Amino acid sequence: MLKLEGISASYGAVQALEDISLEVEAGKLICLLGANGAGKSTTLNCISGVVPIRSGSITFEGDRIDGLSIEATVKHGIAQVPEGREIFPEMSVSDNLLLGGWTHRSKTSQLREDLDRIYQIFPRLKEREQQNAGTLSGGEQQMLMIGRALMSRPKLLLMDEPSLGLSPVLVEKLFEIIQQLNATGLTILIVEQNAQLALQVSEYGYILENGEMAFHGPSTELRRNRKIQEAYLGT
Repeated sequence: MLKLEGISASYGAVQALEDISLEVEAGKLICLLGANGAGKSTTLNCISGVVPIRSGSITFEGDRIDGLSIEATVKHGIAQVPEGREIFPEMSVSDNLLLGGWTHRSKTSQLREDLDRIYQIFPRLKEREQQNAGTLSGGEQQMLMIGRALMSRPKLLLMDEPSLGLSPVLVEKLFEIIQQLNATGLTILIVEQNAQLALQVSEYGYILENGEMAFHGPSTELRRNRKIQEAYLGT
């Protein structure tokens, strides 16, 4: 579904990525790991069109998408859940969600159907639908961000550090939902600080070091790799 070939990216004179290649098959849950500053978020931002690539290519379902606008990337079927709580705090929960479906804004019945589907996945958001999003707890705001991304009916969901700042109980619940979404056929590429958990739920993993690809392989093999255990898994 998604293929990155030799992509490089920079922020001014600072090289962020160098010759990164990876593939994501349709229907898979893939993780992208690495230390802070390794280039994980930059990789997702290159895919979604937020950060332009300097060289290489990005293809999605056989079409080149590098160089496209963020709007065009979303219309192709790629949605991103960014790191942090990037919501519209003064707007209601329902209005935040409806903004996620702006590419389908002319189809009122579809928006209502999508909204109901999000409320089924996240019943807590239904309970809070008329509250300002800024009054939600951290876990609820993360649910809102995921729900907003799902409103665009993506084929590929990019998730950047979804467990950041959440309690262990909420993290466990969140990853149950992520696995359930993947079980419906949604393809997911996830950047996650909790490497142990990410490798448990994913099928394949990539590990970045200083903007370069250091390791990749089936998640079960990466979990058994002694170097990876020592560097990323704390064992």
